[in-house]
Amino acid sequence: MAKIILTHEVSGLGEAGDVVEVKNGYARNYLVPKGFATPWTRGGQKQVDQIKAARAARELHSLEDAQALKAKLESTKVRLSVKAGLGGRLFGSVKPADVAAAVADAGLGEIDKRKVEFTAPVKSVGDHEVTVKLRDEVTATITLQVVAAK
Repeated sequence: MAKIILTHEVSGLGEAGDVVEVKNGYARNYLVPKGFATPWTRGGQKQVDQIKAARAARELHSLEDAQALKAKLESTKVRLSVKAGLGGRLFGSVKPADVAAAVADAGLGEIDKRKVEFTAPVKSVGDHEVTVKLRDEVTATITLQVVAAK
């Protein structure tokens, strides 16, 4: 087993700054080359502290702020204008960065594009459900209204 420090969130494994043990091949062939992790060393504790401090700065500071943002996001439809063909199919798909920009443009607040999750790819116009993880215990569901750009 290899002991590593996660530098990014890896679903099913942990968040940035977590020290985890994984199989040697998984660490050597995937996590380290992709930049998701670094090998653990005794001096790596400083790096763990820096990563956790950066993560804490990015997160919303209080639970009340997260609850208020969740209420705003769930009460409003977020409108996103994208290029679409005749049948309503999009040229490409909606990305998490597009959703974060649409929320900011709607004046609902800033969300981190890395916290936006789709249940299925958004490749057509219409209403779609998108999940945003605001904190560990607060998750908001946004109704995304995708319309064709003119």
